[in-house]
Amino acid sequence: MPAYTITYFAVRGRCGAMKLMLTDQGQEWKEVVVSFDDWMKGDLKATCVFGQLPKVQDGDLELVQSNAILRHLGRNHGAYGSNDKEASQIDMMNDGVEDLRLKYGKLIYQEYDTGKDKYIQELGDHLSKFEAVLAKNKSGFLIGNKVSFADYNLFDLLLNHQVLCPTCLDKFPALKAFSAMMSARPKIKALLDSDAWKKLPINGNGKQ
Repeated sequence: MPAYTITYFAVRGRCGAMKLMLTDQGQEWKEVVVSFDDWMKGDLKATCVFGQLPKVQDGDLELVQSNAILRHLGRNHGAYGSNDKEASQIDMMNDGVEDLRLKYGKLIYQEYDTGKDKYIQELGDHLSKFEAVLAKNKSGFLIGNKVSFADYNLFDLLLNHQVLCPTCLDKFPALKAFSAMMSARPKIKALLDSDAWKKLPINGNGKQ
């Protein structure tokens, strides 16, 4: 039996990063796909602590909140730094990814038709923060010398942005190298090339 069960909608959304991490770490999972119609009935929603998906089951532990899930998977699979200092720095970087993901989500679900051009114009300022961190670390990862859950989360968000704006990394060599490095990891490459990944829309409203 797979170690994990992921309950979510038929989109990449908030599950992209955790699927990338589990795949790269050689972990299998069972997937429970929820339709939006079934979700709106409210029965499943009532069982989730904050009324949100994704939900991940790990044995008798049930977790919601995507970043809590990422941290849990990071602890389980050695993707949370080599010491407490690195773990704190990884938390910091992941919070930075979350800040940008929230801005991206606001664009996709609230301002796509009116705010896309402005968002892309301002994107470089946000990406420059990650560029500066990556440029200082010779390993190519955000923190330390091995991949962390924050790296998977950043990579997933960069994949989304490269669909939104294919040239968004052109001025950021460290980010471009990071994205290429993550894409070339054999298990991740196989996932990205798979029909199962390609067929899933990035977001629930079809915008990308």
